[in-house]
Amino acid sequence: MLAALVLRPPVWLRKHRLVSPSTVLRWHRRLVAKKWTYPNRAGRPQVNDTVVALIERMAQENTGWGYRRIQGELLKLGHRIAASTVRRVLKRLRIPPSPTRHTDTSWRRFLHAQAASMLACDFFHVDCAVTLKRVYVFFVMEVGTRYVHILGTTTNPDGRWTTSRPVTSF
Repeated sequence: MLAALVLRPPVWLRKHRLVSPSTVLRWHRRLVAKKWTYPNRAGRPQVNDTVVALIERMAQENTGWGYRRIQGELLKLGHRIAASTVRRVLKRLRIPPSPTRHTDTSWRRFLHAQAASMLACDFFHVDCAVTLKRVYVFFVMEVGTRYVHILGTTTNPDGRWTTSRPVTSF
């Protein structure tokens, strides 16, 4: 309003003007600039080097994890970081996004992971040629390595023998 009044003052005041309208506007701009300036901040704060190393390790060891999963795992560890920051860090480290990070298909990777920790158990029988008796064998096979563990043999299997066998060969 002050600038508008200075632009259109009455005729008698125009003759006795001490300052020009541009001077008043310059004063106003300086006043606003002093009142509303913020300290110069250069974007987001720097990411700690230990967090960068942690992001790199998580991305390399868990090839199926995306930016949001890594962000969530970091949050569980107490590091509050945006998913865009994780993406920026991985881009700077030249680590590609999750779908292109591994070349193996997910189904194949899943089967290999399951086979490494899976056991299969069964019975088979052997007919002894000398005693003419049938011997029943209880065994467990590690699916990943196909190693067979014999857990017990008997000529007379019953419910107690099949359900209460102690596992001693592992």
